[in-house]
Formats: sequence, structure tokens, C-alpha cells
Amino acid sequence: MKKSVLFLALLPFMAVAGFAQESRQDASISGTALISPQVVGNAVHQTSTIGQGVLGSYRYMLTPRSALEANYQYMFRYRVHYHTSFNNQNVETKYQEFSAAYVFNFNFRRFNPFLEAGIGGFRFSPIQDVGTSNVDAKGSTQIGGLYGGGIAYELSPSFDIRLEYRGAIMKDPNLVGGPLASSFNTNRYYNQSNPVIGVAYHF
Repeated sequence: MKKSVLFLALLPFMAVAGFAQESRQDASISGTALISPQVVGNAVHQTSTIGQGVLGSYRYMLTPRSALEANYQYMFRYRVHYHTSFNNQNVETKYQEFSAAYVFNFNFRRFNPFLEAGIGGFRFSPIQDVGTSNVDAKGSTQIGGLYGGGIAYELSPSFDIRLEYRGAIMKDPNLVGGPLASSFNTNRYYNQSNPVIGVAYHF
């Protein structure tokens, strides 16, 4: 009888302890690359160098398979080159991403593939240095769709390594300002490729 009473008294604490051990959140930090395609439109040919940056993400598990994710990405710099038959312009650019996505997970022992889709705001900010030939270069903010897929390998209950491909579809920003601005507008949509590798901590 005493053992039964003691068990019933401890049951709420055992339930709380079990819930506390279940990881429903994680935060990750990743190294990233930004690969922009060639864009041709309105007699403008645009190319970009590969950007390098960091991505911070936070996930909250709604169920064992479903999660909501918030992201912030910062690209240190990359160069956008505009070419037309009469002029060339270069713009050194910083890039930021603010996005939210739904994530669906699959579980295969230590390997956990996942898919995600969402929406984001993407900020392009010119850097006025020797790499920028357009003195009137202007910033641009685009709203676009985010999608991706990857795999997480569980190192321990608290840590995993993540490898992912992320893509962002948005309107091609025109960063050339001043009287030349309209001459370098492609009016096209494009897909940015964003390979990512990083580490996540579950808590």
C-alpha cells in the first residue's frame, strides 16, 4: 500500500522529467554558399560570383515529424556583374535572408532526411568600394519562396550534423542606380542555390 501511494505521488514528477528529456527545439549554425544563375532579359546579361556566409536557424517540433523553422542568413559579399551592348556595371553586395518554413522529417535510425518549404524576405545591400563601379548603386528587398531538402546525421541525442540544399525563387534585383537604372533591369525571376552544412543542438 505504501509503495502504491509513493508511486502515485511521484507520477507527476516522472511525467515532467520525461517531457523535459524530449527534445522539441533545436538551434543550428551553418556555413553557406550562394550561387546565383546567369539571368538574361531586356538585352541585359547578369552574372554573379559565389557568395559565402553563415546561416542561423531555430526549429520547434510540432510533432515527431513536423516542425516550424525560422532562419537568418548573412552573406559577407559577392559581386553582381551587369553587361549590355553599351555598358558594364559591377556592384559588390551584402545579402541577408529573413525566412520562415515548414519542415517535414523522416527518421531512419541516426539518419534523418527532411524537406522544407516557406517564404522569406531577401535584402541586397551594395558595398561602395573599389569593386563597385556604379556610384549610385541602390539596395533592393525581394519577397520570395523558399524550399529545400537535406539530411541530418545524429551524433548524439543533443547534436547532429546537417547537410542541405536550399533554394530561393524571387525577382532578379536591379542594384544599378541613377540615370542608368532602367537600362539594367532584366524583369526576370530566378532561382538562387544555397548549399549548407552545419551543426544543430537539440534542447
